[in-house]
Amino acid sequence: MFPGHELLTPAGMAGVDRTCGLAPLPLMQTAARPPAAIIPLLSPPRPVTVLCGPGNNGGDGMVIARLLHDQGWPLRCFLWGDAHCFSPDAAANAGRLPVPLEPMPEVIPGDLIIDAILGAGLARDFPAELAGRINRAGHPVVAIDVPSGLDGATGRPRGAAVQADLTITFARKKPGHLLLPGRDLCGEVVVADIGIPDAAIAAAKAELWENVAPEPEPLATGTHKYRRGAVLVWSGPALATGAARLAGEAALRGGAGLVTIAGAPDALAVHAAQLTAIMLAEVSQPLDLARQMTRRHITCVVIGPGAGVGPETAGIVEAALAEAAAVVLDADALTSFEHRPDVLAGFISERPDRPVVLTPHEGEFKRLFKGLLERSDSKTEAARAAARRTGAHVILKGADTVIAAPDGRAVINANAPPGLATAGSGDVLAGLVAAQIAAPHHQKNDNIFKQICAAVWRHGEAASKFIPQALTSEDLVAIITPS
Repeated sequence: MFPGHELLTPAGMAGVDRTCGLAPLPLMQTAARPPAAIIPLLSPPRPVTVLCGPGNNGGDGMVIARLLHDQGWPLRCFLWGDAHCFSPDAAANAGRLPVPLEPMPEVIPGDLIIDAILGAGLARDFPAELAGRINRAGHPVVAIDVPSGLDGATGRPRGAAVQADLTITFARKKPGHLLLPGRDLCGEVVVADIGIPDAAIAAAKAELWENVAPEPEPLATGTHKYRRGAVLVWSGPALATGAARLAGEAALRGGAGLVTIAGAPDALAVHAAQLTAIMLAEVSQPLDLARQMTRRHITCVVIGPGAGVGPETAGIVEAALAEAAAVVLDADALTSFEHRPDVLAGFISERPDRPVVLTPHEGEFKRLFKGLLERSDSKTEAARAAARRTGAHVILKGADTVIAAPDGRAVINANAPPGLATAGSGDVLAGLVAAQIAAPHHQKNDNIFKQICAAVWRHGEAASKFIPQALTSEDLVAIITPS
């Protein structure tokens, strides 16, 4: 889906290592070269401490130590664990160390720490006492593969974890590099090419990717507004119209050819005082919604922003799912089915070929899918399970937004700045998603998932252009750039 941006679990990466055609010991030597080249770029030689474990991650650290020693770096090398438990390749490299392999000290010395204790596929909890010792040392930390204690598959610490300033990993990132709190624990992440062929990674058949900037899609000559897609946004009551307006304006600026806000007359009066390019449609009952969709050639309906929680919103959702070519459900539309998630899934399943997108933040997700996030191994697995359960695409929002398709594919988005933590930003995203999937030509092929990922990327990219502390959702709409 996004070649070169596959995310491989530790088990998946181990499989690639076994089948890539490179012997383990030479692969370890090769893997040590990029860190030994990157670390000297950080500063002139200074006392460095290499912390090693007994497995292959420790073996990487020992080779790095040898290469840095050859470049004139003063260093000491320490072992956590028992030398009798060395993996064969770690044992081979321990015998080639140019300095003694010392027991782990109480106080970590040196001016720079290289953390090569445990890799991404750790099978045990990392002791909090040792993590604290390293983190309190007050020196910059370069982690090899992942910070020790971080589960590369889930982004969660096992026991405790080291806080790194820089993490150097190999071939491809792992989910734990992007999922929180792993992303924060890793610091900056550098992916080093160690000669593993792309074909070996393709053979792993990854179903998880890091989101990337969408390719530009110029408008075709002779296009018209209906070819670009017609979006209808359901309005909340008169005193709660702002969210629908944000979604509608985002849909229009995001590329939809035509946007309509539908709702009760008193709500439309508020909208009419503030909108120009967005049309208004009076809708007082679900049947009227169906008529407006037909009359206005609507290709995507957005329900939820400011809609209100209750039977009326649930009825509008049911009407939209019965008639619309594509549906985006956010906020109140999801919470209106808090006690009836199977009913919502049933409505969606009646037209499985039609794209439906659910855009919950964590609180809404927990209300609709009770216990799923807590029971799942990771945020990615929770979003995948929700997508399978409902037959909808799921955007589980947050600083580490996960986008999951019903067929099991998933994407982690990492370009969202902290400034997006502002009221209304989710309404803007709902409108952007609608703009991306409303074009009829997008609905006639299999790239709907890519369009949804593009909307999430554009949302984060727009926010990154503004001072985080001052960003408002109105600002966000104004700085959305064309896809």
